[in-house]
Amino acid sequence: MKKLVSIIALCAIATPAFSATKAARPSYLTRNTNGGYDVTYSYMDKQKSGWYASLRAELAFLNFKNKYSTEVPLSAADDHDDYSFEPVFAIDGAFGKRFDYFWRAEVELGYITRFTDEDEGYKFTLDVPYAMVNGYYDFTNGLYLGAGLGVALPTTTWDSVAFTDAGNRSKTHVSPIAGLMAGFAHKLDDNIVLDLRYRIAGMMGGKHKRLMAPPQNYFESKTGFILDNSISIGLRYEF
Repeated sequence: MKKLVSIIALCAIATPAFSATKAARPSYLTRNTNGGYDVTYSYMDKQKSGWYASLRAELAFLNFKNKYSTEVPLSAADDHDDYSFEPVFAIDGAFGKRFDYFWRAEVELGYITRFTDEDEGYKFTLDVPYAMVNGYYDFTNGLYLGAGLGVALPTTTWDSVAFTDAGNRSKTHVSPIAGLMAGFAHKLDDNIVLDLRYRIAGMMGGKHKRLMAPPQNYFESKTGFILDNSISIGLRYEF
């Protein structure tokens, strides 16, 4: 009799536990006729689309030369200024797509913020919005290499009380821009990637002419090749 009571008590204890175990079984596991389990969960639900968007903050170092000329009878001789590794801030955003594990491409829109230099009452500023198409190759260790090509719009501004044509203080030039990139990407979670990038890029400046009194006199500057070395940090969201 005691054995029968013990068996009944054991069944009473085990039945809820078994029911709880059965209820706790993941929905993607189903029993088959052989006594095993079939996985019905589709891993395609976690597959990414390949598209991504990124935002970077940059520290850019600009290298370029400004050449100046004036018309006689002004006494100022032709001159030039050399700028080397002038630090300015920049920002860019990109939207791209990964084609396989290694290759991806993106469209990048950026803005190199204003560089300013003032000397003897003449104030010069330069800022560069640009658009590029970039291609990248990602290595398995997080490092990547890339190259880009696009269009830059370097804008020069000259201000001085000596200039008489107030409407021509700023001039925008159109120039091709090309760059080489190297960087490191680290996954923070399934969708967010930390992106560290170095880029060297180049573009051409342009001429900017201002009139001075008397009207036949002028001041002209010519901004040469602009070399940009930039270091950036950003986040990439993978959809």
